[in-house]
Amino acid sequence: MRETPTTLSVLHGDITTLAVGAIVNAANSALAGGGGVDGAIHAAGGPTILEACQAIVAARGPCPPGQAVVTDAGELPAGLVIHTVGPIWTAERPAEHDQTLASCYRRCLELGTEHHVRSVAFPNISTGVYGFPKTRAARVAIEATVDWLETTDDHAIEEVVFVCHDTENLELYRNLLGP
Repeated sequence: MRETPTTLSVLHGDITTLAVGAIVNAANSALAGGGGVDGAIHAAGGPTILEACQAIVAARGPCPPGQAVVTDAGELPAGLVIHTVGPIWTAERPAEHDQTLASCYRRCLELGTEHHVRSVAFPNISTGVYGFPKTRAARVAIEATVDWLETTDDHAIEEVVFVCHDTENLELYRNLLGP
């Protein structure tokens, strides 16, 4: 285990305003910007983020669900943006969607480590237009993050912040994380 434990916290607010090592963007597979947190990050960060995303898609193709890529943060106060594609919820395959969502969190933490990030801020991935049930998504997010932190010795991440734009997610994360 690491000598210094990672701090997990929850914050009610706007992820685009955080001066952290990396913020996570709940992106679409085309990395083309969109609504919700994705649109907010692209709008606040300026055109260089979209240009970097377009270059990634041109080189590699669309980003599959459960995977992630890194770009600079443009005009955002964060150091980097990690774009991840969450699953679109359907009730037919809940366990598969849980695994894909967990992969989003793990892959973002891996990329944060590769880029020597000390702090990562996550939005509530897939809980907007992708329809993932909020309670289930919060549980998956925290379990995947804690599991990755506990089983990965070689990382510099000191802080993980779950940023909730709405009060429903805020209360879910507070209840799951405890005092």
